Amino acid sequence: MVGTGGPVATFSVWDYVVFAGTILVSAGIGLFQAIRGRKETSSAEFLLGGRQMTAVPVAMSLTASFMSGITVIGTPAEAYRFGAAFWTFGFAYAIMSAITAEIFVPLFYRLGITSAYEYLEMRFSRPIRLIGTSMYIVQTALYTGLVIYAPALALNQITGLDLWGVLVATGVVCIIYCTLGGLKAVIWTDVLQMVIMLAGFVAVIARGAVLQGGLGKIWEDAGQGGRLEAFDFDPDPLKRHTFWSITIGGSVMWTSIYAINQSQVQRYISCRTLGHAKMSLYVNMVGLWVTVSLAVFSGLTMFSIYKNCDPLTNGDISTPDQLLPYLVMDILAAYPGIPGLFVAAAYSGTLSTVSSSINALVAVTMEDFILPLCKNLTEKQVTWLNMGLSVFFGALCIGMAGIASLMESILQAALSIFGMISGPLLGLYLLGMLFRTPNSIGGLVGMIIGLVLTLWVGIGGQIYPPTAEKTNPLPLSTVGCNSTTGQNYTTAAPWTSPVTLQPDVRPPLADSWYSLSYVYFALLGTLTTMVSGLLVSIITGGCKQEKLNSDLFVKKSDLICFSWCGKPEASDVTEKVATDFHMEADNPTFTDFDVMSKDAEKATKL
Repeated sequence: MVGTGGPVATFSVWDYVVFAGTILVSAGIGLFQAIRGRKETSSAEFLLGGRQMTAVPVAMSLTASFMSGITVIGTPAEAYRFGAAFWTFGFAYAIMSAITAEIFVPLFYRLGITSAYEYLEMRFSRPIRLIGTSMYIVQTALYTGLVIYAPALALNQITGLDLWGVLVATGVVCIIYCTLGGLKAVIWTDVLQMVIMLAGFVAVIARGAVLQGGLGKIWEDAGQGGRLEAFDFDPDPLKRHTFWSITIGGSVMWTSIYAINQSQVQRYISCRTLGHAKMSLYVNMVGLWVTVSLAVFSGLTMFSIYKNCDPLTNGDISTPDQLLPYLVMDILAAYPGIPGLFVAAAYSGTLSTVSSSINALVAVTMEDFILPLCKNLTEKQVTWLNMGLSVFFGALCIGMAGIASLMESILQAALSIFGMISGPLLGLYLLGMLFRTPNSIGGLVGMIIGLVLTLWVGIGGQIYPPTAEKTNPLPLSTVGCNSTTGQNYTTAAPWTSPVTLQPDVRPPLADSWYSLSYVYFALLGTLTTMVSGLLVSIITGGCKQEKLNSDLFVKKSDLICFSWCGKPEASDVTEKVATDFHMEADNPTFTDFDVMSKDAEKATKL
């Protein structure tokens, strides 16, 4: 009987067929894009899709790349254990989309960059750019390890397949279509995977509603279990999730993920126009809302089914991240192929994130480390280097999955990594974009201070986890369980128990500094970097450069109301097209003469 504990069914033949079919279609898209674009093997085509993508596929790709297997598996488990507070991240997504679209996108688009970290060299110095790139590589490799580990754990839980076999297979599929297809393959595969991911959530909610007697009953059960108290206005920064921590801290954290993360920057600068690039972020915002709403409701559905028999307490599973896979096999095993679709959904999220990470890691490594040192490379050599680096980074990310298996909640671990490393980096960008005073010394010192603080609080919080009083887990019950076994019926995954060092004596900082909500890590890093960077710059004499290019700073005309309120003069348009033409002509790798000639025609008509 559903929801009463005990062992659940495993994959049927049809489940394997559906799962394998999904993966083969994903790999097939990479091969198709590679064969179709064989004549266009330039580095620009490989890394930026020839700057010819439109808003909707890019928006879906932006959503899919961070709505990964971690979201599919982690967010429902979060809602099941802590309630619907995670849904208020919807406010953070809206704020993040506006900041990224109106401040960062116009600036990056105007400068015509490939690597987001090119800006750091233009505004500060080359060493700062290399430090920024290195921080990004470390962060992305760690995060991608988590992303590979999440569905491998799910597959191990419900199929009994060997955990490390699944990890390696995931990496290999991603390497294949990244190496052969470049960014176009990544974006079009993301579109397919986004659809599959959402279908997986809908299947869980629909079946749960049938079993429980309608969506109203699920909502009622969630309310009685205290899962609907999403708006907690307590200003305490030590409480894990409150309205303020998610709206303020979450906005900064997601801005650091979307505005300066190469995986995302690379997508929106692949759009054919600035308008498409901005629009892709707003469409992506709607995609994030839909995804997080379905994921949270899946968690509430899970609570409605297991309100009287929690599989984790009952010993049917070993970690919270196995909750949703367990539910799927419990309620959907009667429908051959549907569990396969769900695992394909979690797996699809992973493939999209890993492939975009690999593609972005290749782009920054080429632009920031290899091309400046080896300036005489032919286009063919560059293409081969791109492919070789895809294989290298794919292997590195598989290795990082081993480290990921030592973390507790994969959702919180992933967001903590972004907060600790991206927060100080975001502070550095804002320092350069908003103020003319900061110099290289100020920027570097500010970023180091910000990074030291965020790593200190983040690692301290991992060693001395906050108490239940701060994290507020909601009550769970096992009164309705048929069997209390205390063991897992499926193959036990190696290293799945979290390794958190909890010494007998907690230091004084453990219940204050180390208990800071993980959502505030990015805000702490950003503010520390900006304040200390400004102070050090003023002390060391400010920016010494005579005339900094005004394109390096945020302009009033970048904002949407200013760009829509007045029609530009014909001469301005002609001048801009001419400038773009010369800029592109100086860099023939990124030239697209058809687009430029159309722009020139428009300018003449005006």
